[in-house]
Amino acid sequence: MSISFRTVSHLNEDQRDALAEIVNIGMGQAGAALAQVLGEFVILSVPRIRLVDSQAVPETLAELVGAETTVSAIRQPFHNHLHGEAIVVYDEHGCRDLADIMGHDECTDERVEQELLLDIGNILAGASLKGVGEQLQAEITFSPPSILATHVPVERLLDPEALDWSYSLLIEVNFTLEARRFKGHLLIMLSEDSIDTLVRDIDAFLESL
Repeated sequence: MSISFRTVSHLNEDQRDALAEIVNIGMGQAGAALAQVLGEFVILSVPRIRLVDSQAVPETLAELVGAETTVSAIRQPFHNHLHGEAIVVYDEHGCRDLADIMGHDECTDERVEQELLLDIGNILAGASLKGVGEQLQAEITFSPPSILATHVPVERLLDPEALDWSYSLLIEVNFTLEARRFKGHLLIMLSEDSIDTLVRDIDAFLESL
């Protein structure tokens, strides 16, 4: 499975291939965990990885998720060996499909909607980061997930002025359910002070092969 690196030019070819393998394994574990909970076949996209400037976040999210999309999202910070946050973005059909799959009659109750978004987001973020940490032999811990936004235009999801980093290594994969309209995106945003740590971890991963 190939990965689009665009501006992640400081990684050499071996490092890029290794990161591709690490990401694929982590995302694969997340997809398998979600499929087990939902009882539905989960289709994962090819991951996309790039460096993104904080001021370019709205434009980048619109490109990845869809410029005309209304979304809801949860965020889950992670820390310890690597620092950043995982964000799970759901399109406007996501909650209705999740409610149906999980046995709820509808998704008009705000509490039910938020519980669904948090539960599924926690599964995706936790499984993917655990998979990445296992490959790197690094301990990654998580804070509890929280609601980032509900029913907002995608360009308003993250305010560049509220971010505490200048640039981030962004990993994105979208996931769909085979027999549903449901679509979501898992974004892992690694803080700038952790990128050098990740590169050293990749080198150690390569040396262990």
